[in-house]
Amino acid sequence: MIAGIGSLSSRRQKAPMPELSPVRALLVFGVLGALFLVLIGKALYLQWVRGDFLQTQGAARYVRDLEIPAHRGKITDRFGEPLAISTPVKSLWAFTEKLNASDEQMKALAKILGTTSPTLKKRIEAAGDFIYLARGVPPEVAEEALALKIPGLYGERVYRRYYPAGELTSQILGFTGVDDHGQEGLELVRQDWLGGKSGSRRVIINRKGEAVEDIAGIRAPQEGRDLALSLDLRLQYLAQMELKAAVAEHKAKAGSLVVLDAQTGEVLALANWPTYNPNRRDEFIPARMRNRALIDVFEPGSTFKPFTVAMALDAGRVKSATMMDTASGQMTIGKATIHDSHASGNLTVEQVLQRSSNIGTAKIALMMPAEKMWQGLSSAGFGMPVDTGFPGESFGRLRPAKSWRPIEQATISYGHGVSVNLLQLARGYTIFTGNGELKPVSLYRVSGNVSGKPVISPATATEMRRMLEMAALPGGTGARAQVPDYRVAGKTGTARKPEKGGYAKKYVSSFVGFAPVSSPRLIVAVMIDEPSDGKYYGAVVAAPVFASVVGKALRMLGVPPDRPASSILLPPDGEDIVEET
Repeated sequence: MIAGIGSLSSRRQKAPMPELSPVRALLVFGVLGALFLVLIGKALYLQWVRGDFLQTQGAARYVRDLEIPAHRGKITDRFGEPLAISTPVKSLWAFTEKLNASDEQMKALAKILGTTSPTLKKRIEAAGDFIYLARGVPPEVAEEALALKIPGLYGERVYRRYYPAGELTSQILGFTGVDDHGQEGLELVRQDWLGGKSGSRRVIINRKGEAVEDIAGIRAPQEGRDLALSLDLRLQYLAQMELKAAVAEHKAKAGSLVVLDAQTGEVLALANWPTYNPNRRDEFIPARMRNRALIDVFEPGSTFKPFTVAMALDAGRVKSATMMDTASGQMTIGKATIHDSHASGNLTVEQVLQRSSNIGTAKIALMMPAEKMWQGLSSAGFGMPVDTGFPGESFGRLRPAKSWRPIEQATISYGHGVSVNLLQLARGYTIFTGNGELKPVSLYRVSGNVSGKPVISPATATEMRRMLEMAALPGGTGARAQVPDYRVAGKTGTARKPEKGGYAKKYVSSFVGFAPVSSPRLIVAVMIDEPSDGKYYGAVVAAPVFASVVGKALRMLGVPPDRPASSILLPPDGEDIVEET
């Protein structure tokens, strides 16, 4: 039995294998070959066509580029006093896919950051693969958050801008955003100079979301450069306090004050009220952030008369002693009538300026061709940019002479139908303080002699200084601008504010002058917008502010007095000589 089984097994082992038919073999090898070709094609496609994309996607899962912020340059006044500095703070960030916080940790983190857990979760869910949970927080706040040891949460050092002078310089400097980039003012316009360039480093992120290794060279940040302004912080404080007090005293809407170095054109102080504190970002009010002295325009009123007189003197149309008939205080041109505040009869040209006669000034203007007068005013910078580089700086308005009718030439002569900003008006007075040259103005510190553009002759400039000094003495409209121990010169201005179809019963009170007359050092321009406490003439609203600022500033700068100490007789209240609005 066993032998039979063995022989059966032997026969089975010797049975030949069935042969694969040629057709079937070709089909099998063809299918295998096709699959192999598909694999090769796919590999080539992924390697050559989609290689860059796949490498990028792969790296995105473990490689991150982290920014290294540059230290922003500081801004100082002319003597190096810091006005804007960047202080180290912390930012908290995370890769959202790697952020893994328990409910308790999320609640604790939200509390530290001053928010709620649901709000924080919504922010994370709405973000992409990266999120800043907090930016520019104090280091101690960041350390408290990092102490929670939440996987995927990191802190980095950044910088936050701080303004030591606060509201004193806010409308000049502007401010930076959360990324320490300029948003307003000089911070914005000088971003490239101050901001520098950020650096970067590329790191590997492990499965826990931790940066474990630098895989590329670190690109070092390029630090920002420091910027020295022309401002004198002492004078800026003085100007701001005097302006604030005047706005409050006269219940005015706003005000501006400019102090120029008469020799170099540097802006030593530029104050506006109301203002704001750039260190309190939660209290920003747009109306308080505007630099009114450079952006807002107004009709200058009688502060414009010296330019009309100067152009006529320089053209040889009149002399200081030329008589002008102001008649009964009224003058009709076409259908319009010009008024003076009181009848003065015959006045010399210097008396026209001293007493601020609209009629006298208009008659002087009409003695000149309109084009000649326009050229002189344009050369003095009106209707032209001041070129400080400040964002939003206004040009003012001086219409072309070809559009002037006689009544318009007359009213422009005393500052109506023309608009200026306060710095532009102050710069115009540089033609009187020097040799008849219009000085360029600068918000940045300059050194050496500064030459200007000739506008009037040196002889005319000397004559105008004498006439403007008369206007600031008893008997002139600017008597309240007098300063003990110093000779001062200047001109008052009072103008109604234009509105659609005419003029409102709202006023702009102004005064522009310089001191000491013997060797002018400072030009000060004051503008009070809409005084509403019963007084609105520049003689009683703006001139006293000029006197207070100039007197204190000259002593602060150590400028020697140019006249013997003496008491100054000022007109009693209600007896000022004022200009017609």
